[in-house]
Amino acid sequence: MSAVWSVALAAVRRRRLQSAILALVVLCSTVAIVVALGLLEASSWPFDRTFAEQRGAHVVATFDRATVPDALLTRTAGRPGVEAAAGPFGQKALTVADTRQSLPPGPLTVVGRPGPGGPVDRVDLWTGRWAARPGEIVVNRPVEPLFSDLVGATVRTREGMTFTIVGLASSVSRTAEAWVTPAQMRTMNPTATQMLYRFTEAGDLRAATASVTAGLSPSGVQSYLTVKQDVSRTASAYLPFLVGFGLLGLLVAVLIVANVVGGAVVAGQRHIGVLKSLGFTPDQVMAVYLVMVLLPGSAGCLVGTGLGALISQPLLHRVFAGTGAAIGLGVGWWAYLTALVGVPAVVVLAALVPASRAHRLSAAESIRAGGGRRSGRGQAIQHLLSGTPLPRSVSLGLGLPFARPGRSALTLAAIVLGVAATTLATGLFRTMTAYGDTAQRVGHVHSVVHVGRPDQIRPKLGDAAIEALLRAQPGVRHVTADAWIDVRLLGHTSRIKAQFLRGDAATRGDVVVAGRYISGPGEVAAPSAFLRRFGLRVGDRLTLALGDARTQATIVGEVMDAANDLVIASWPTLTALDPGRSATQYEVRLAPDADVETFHAAVKAAEPGLYPRTKSQVDQNSVAVIGAASFFTLILGVVASLGVFNTVVLNTRERRRDLAMLKSIGMTPRQVTLMTVTSMAALGVLGGLVGVPVGIASHRVVVLAMMEAAGLSAPAILLDVWHVAALAALVVAGVAIAVLGAFLPARSAAALTIAEALRTE
Repeated sequence: MSAVWSVALAAVRRRRLQSAILALVVLCSTVAIVVALGLLEASSWPFDRTFAEQRGAHVVATFDRATVPDALLTRTAGRPGVEAAAGPFGQKALTVADTRQSLPPGPLTVVGRPGPGGPVDRVDLWTGRWAARPGEIVVNRPVEPLFSDLVGATVRTREGMTFTIVGLASSVSRTAEAWVTPAQMRTMNPTATQMLYRFTEAGDLRAATASVTAGLSPSGVQSYLTVKQDVSRTASAYLPFLVGFGLLGLLVAVLIVANVVGGAVVAGQRHIGVLKSLGFTPDQVMAVYLVMVLLPGSAGCLVGTGLGALISQPLLHRVFAGTGAAIGLGVGWWAYLTALVGVPAVVVLAALVPASRAHRLSAAESIRAGGGRRSGRGQAIQHLLSGTPLPRSVSLGLGLPFARPGRSALTLAAIVLGVAATTLATGLFRTMTAYGDTAQRVGHVHSVVHVGRPDQIRPKLGDAAIEALLRAQPGVRHVTADAWIDVRLLGHTSRIKAQFLRGDAATRGDVVVAGRYISGPGEVAAPSAFLRRFGLRVGDRLTLALGDARTQATIVGEVMDAANDLVIASWPTLTALDPGRSATQYEVRLAPDADVETFHAAVKAAEPGLYPRTKSQVDQNSVAVIGAASFFTLILGVVASLGVFNTVVLNTRERRRDLAMLKSIGMTPRQVTLMTVTSMAALGVLGGLVGVPVGIASHRVVVLAMMEAAGLSAPAILLDVWHVAALAALVVAGVAIAVLGAFLPARSAAALTIAEALRTE
């Protein structure tokens, strides 16, 4: 084996440029694959591990305390299919007062529980202690240092209760927002009872829940699958395009490996014959070519794995920020091992077919083939093209790809993938820009005027007077009053956000993907992610609760928004919950010629208790996707050009004698350059024509997968992003990739002297 290694290392040194190209291609592919595998793991396995460690509840069921006694609920723990149960626990919805304190104002679902342990939902008490006396409360917060200051803070509720936070805990099942002692809960007159169940078979949760709660009519049921999907949906949305670019990069690597090894075998046939005549077996000769690509491939894979590890960490923390999941973020060893073993294995497999040709050649045949002149099919094509009015250098160039059809096919495939990646990235850019503009309502809302908080200057004017003041300002076209209030969705433990609108709500720019927009009392519109999370659809009715107040509303429309905890409701719906509530902000749309800063100055001068801000035009998720897609596209475009570069280098080395003969009969260096670039430009045109449809199809698949993972319905504005001019430019991208890759080796061939070319024969 030492002889094989020596010869392979010498081959790598002779082909430094090709080895560097191969290493770079593998590096880029490995980075994308490691990041994708990290996201895949983080989107599922850490939750599953934490869920198992905390004995998470498969189902959290709530019951009306007035109609379902605790004795009946206790007996459900022994029903068939129940592995373990916890409860009954009293449950009460309180409302945190709108004062300057630690917790945000709004509803707070509190459960009476004796401790964090138990057979189901073993809560992680990560700082402080459990509530032991009346007036103490434990708050559900994810394990993050920034929340540590909450311990010792005071919480006051609208119901007149005051609590001291004595601990912070995290429940993977999200069974409550806070916990108190059972004795404390009994004094609070709970309105609901909570039961937590783990089933022996969790395959059909609906059937299992129906069986265990038969005859009890639960008022609400929360599945652990809903929580899991909520935790992982942001990461899952990044997966499709990362996997797509990783596969594209890997395919380009396979093509270039096959091209490099195939070219080395063709160019080194005499060398193969010499090795075999010196005693190398066919297997050893083939091993030389496999090791020749394995060495730079492994180097690129090793560096790519390290870079993937560095990139994946900040990306994981970004996509999981704010999920509230107490999971350990990180890429598991299996992902690194898969990349370190799998990618080099793919490189070797790609080299097997061209390397097997070296295995089959006999020593005599190899030496004879290495010393003879090769005549390809390109000469026949060139002869046919000579009768056309094309310049001779162009006709010769158009025939060159036919001399090595296999090599040209591999190069064409690399160009196709490069154009497809560029097309995919262009489509993602347009899609995410359209999504970001919609999410930020660009062109529809120019300014958001906030009402002063308790720690700021409060406005002297009332709600109606503030709206009238804003409408009276020069350049104002539309004003929408908003009240952002946390409410409860009856039957569920977690709070949701409700945006109650008054005024010109229809001008805000919300995109309706199903149904219609809100127009009257008792109507709400909800994002696609919200409907999927709670299993609702347009036309269903839901009950919103604020304190002891309840109101029913009908879902009349589905809007495009990534929030899965938001409903948009009409102002009369708020009046039914709390008649005295005022707007918390006002969204303002200005005339095209109006200046936002001038408007802000006028508002601040008229009412110091108002705080106008320019509406953000940037959606951070869109920026992240566009940035990552642009990075991978740039790399793949460069890699495809390097593939063309490699092909031209191989072609010019093989055709040194032909180039010398052409120069001897009067072909100028400029004509040699034109001939060589034309040979690849022809492949570039064909690659562009094929790559654009491939990229468009990939874009549709990736966008639909991203929307599905994020819980969104994809409207036409996110899919129909193509224009004739853009498609024509993408076809030109194929030519650009080919020309950029061919130019430098073409100039090198043009600079080759006749004597130098003939001396190498």
